Amino acid sequence: MSTILRTLRNLSRVGIKDFGHQMQNIGDTKAGTLIGIDRYGNKFFENMEEELPLRTRWVDYKEQEYDASQIEPGWHAWISYMVDQPPKADKLLQTGVRHWDLPEHRPNMTLSRAAFKTYSTTKPKYSAWDPVAAPR
Repeated sequence: MSTILRTLRNLSRVGIKDFGHQMQNIGDTKAGTLIGIDRYGNKFFENMEEELPLRTRWVDYKEQEYDASQIEPGWHAWISYMVDQPPKADKLLQTGVRHWDLPEHRPNMTLSRAAFKTYSTTKPKYSAWDPVAAPR
């Protein structure tokens, strides 16, 4: 959490609407320059002057129910400090849409009701032991 002066300074920089959005989603206020937007609509920001080291880059997810799988690989490399240049400036990361990529994001369903569960029609090789008690 930031100090009150930093929060008020960021409120004057980003405005009331973005201030409320950041407090609702991030839980903190941040002001920085917009670096780019990916094809899913996520916005990527950077502030090198006032933020702590390794907290200078952040993402504003388009969806309220966000997941780390909603970031494209090039942007993931930039936001986790693997590369210095964002994908729009780096020639290696400007590969575009690959033929195996889906046009829209497919969410990660792990730990949800829609998660993959194996199903087998074969009889199990062994079963649980059922103890039988002799009558007294």
